[in-house]
Amino acid sequence: MAWRMPAETAPHERTWMTFPAEGETLGDTAALREEGYAAWTAVATAVARFEPVTMVVDPAESARARRMLPGEVTLLEAPVDEFWMRDSGPTFVVDDASGALGAVDWIFNGWGAPAWAQWQKSAAHARIVAAAAGAELVSSTLVNEGGGIHVDGEGTVLLTETVQLDPRRNPYADKARVEAEMARTIGATTAIWLPRGLTRDYDDFGTNGHVDIVATIPSPGRLLLHDQRDPGHPDHAVTRELRAVLSEQTDAAGRRFEIVDLPAPATLRDEEGVVDWSYVNHLVVDGGVIACGFGEPDADARAAAILAEAYPGREVVTVDARPIFARGGGIHCITQQQPRVPAAARS
Repeated sequence: MAWRMPAETAPHERTWMTFPAEGETLGDTAALREEGYAAWTAVATAVARFEPVTMVVDPAESARARRMLPGEVTLLEAPVDEFWMRDSGPTFVVDDASGALGAVDWIFNGWGAPAWAQWQKSAAHARIVAAAAGAELVSSTLVNEGGGIHVDGEGTVLLTETVQLDPRRNPYADKARVEAEMARTIGATTAIWLPRGLTRDYDDFGTNGHVDIVATIPSPGRLLLHDQRDPGHPDHAVTRELRAVLSEQTDAAGRRFEIVDLPAPATLRDEEGVVDWSYVNHLVVDGGVIACGFGEPDADARAAAILAEAYPGREVVTVDARPIFARGGGIHCITQQQPRVPAAARS
């Protein structure tokens, strides 16, 4: 098979998610836990307006999930500890010649096996989801997460040096080995390496620089880039460095990128330190875009307008993402799209 990861804008069969389970990430009080359940439910409800949603749910949470989620959301029971489907689940790929669906099973070790993380149960989700989707499993020995890559569907992949080359993930990897694995598993022929991610993402509960909070490719030849405009935030310097790097890059077709800035909201800090609130961390669905909201009407509206221009013909729906970011990620991080393949290929 010659596997290729389609762009997120390609037609979807469905979106996959994982319902929260009790533990460090969800929160240590009843109020925090309820906040987390409600946030994941809000995203699933928004996505379900546009396309089918399947939710992996721990058996202990099935009753709660069925009570909270819309009836059209399909539940799939499996053990859960971490519930970031983008990272613990598979990356779906297609074989253009046969129309076959594949699912890349990256090794998931909880973003570098930090002491706090409980990831052993969810490390099996890629195989569970692949089987449920009827996808051919594409095994990989690379420790990687879906939030650590973005593609244009035409051979370009965005990566981050502090993620794929993280010694806690891949102590013996170099760029050549990572790029070869990207070519084999997702069909990427051109890798664009970011030197780092956003500041908050290097905290104990961060991913060490996931690209899906920094930059994305809404269409071939264009980039949406997180833009922190306040000099009082350390990401002001970071995003300018990233813009300088990306402005010199070319994609798989040899094009320089048109870079569209996606300004950060005005809030700079929460109780834990500087925030990494980013509108880049949205999900594209069939006919829509599920956008992160941060309780700032002007900034949220400005971001929605930029996203509407970047994805013409799609309705932008904003969901409050602050409870998700407080737990270490955003809307893109908790979802994973399954591309649509011809019915004949699935039979």
